[in-house]
Amino acid sequence: MIAAAETHGFLSPTGVEIAFLLVGLATLGAAVITVTTKQLVHAALWLVVALGGLAVEYLLLTAEFIAWVQVLIYVGSVVVLLLFGLMLTKAPIGRSPDADSGNRWVALSVAVAAAGSLVWVVVDAFRTTWIDLDGPAQGSTQVSGEILFRHWVLPFEALSVLLLAALVGAIVLSRKDAHDAEAAMDPEGKS
Repeated sequence: MIAAAETHGFLSPTGVEIAFLLVGLATLGAAVITVTTKQLVHAALWLVVALGGLAVEYLLLTAEFIAWVQVLIYVGSVVVLLLFGLMLTKAPIGRSPDADSGNRWVALSVAVAAAGSLVWVVVDAFRTTWIDLDGPAQGSTQVSGEILFRHWVLPFEALSVLLLAALVGAIVLSRKDAHDAEAAMDPEGKS
């Protein structure tokens, strides 16, 4: 068994590595469809597929807690909030000509430059980092909770306030439209 582990290398991937690559490609495809579709509701649904793919990637990395947080917070909350925002602001359901500004090449070049910069920064930052395999698993609930509540409490709370503000803003916009429609139907102000 030890000899088999020593012969495993870059050119002989395991089943988990192959599954990771295939799920990553499917997630990338869903993300590309999310940003290229002209139908807003379809974009939101493809976003669900992309975020679900990320949750599967976390499961393959044995970070079960982070995977379920991904499902509950992003797929369960953020996408539902986005869909409610689309419904409450009466966004068009079908193809939307306003969703395409004609700047695809500029957007593509900015996206490629941003992706290249991100890859360079991550590779440069973690080039000499090694994972301690003898300690607790990095994706475990204990380690994730300690990191989250020790170092990331303020951004975590700021994100929850931001999501609450977005929900309140969508409700205010929808109520204002309903009030304006009532005023237009009754110009004399009679009830």
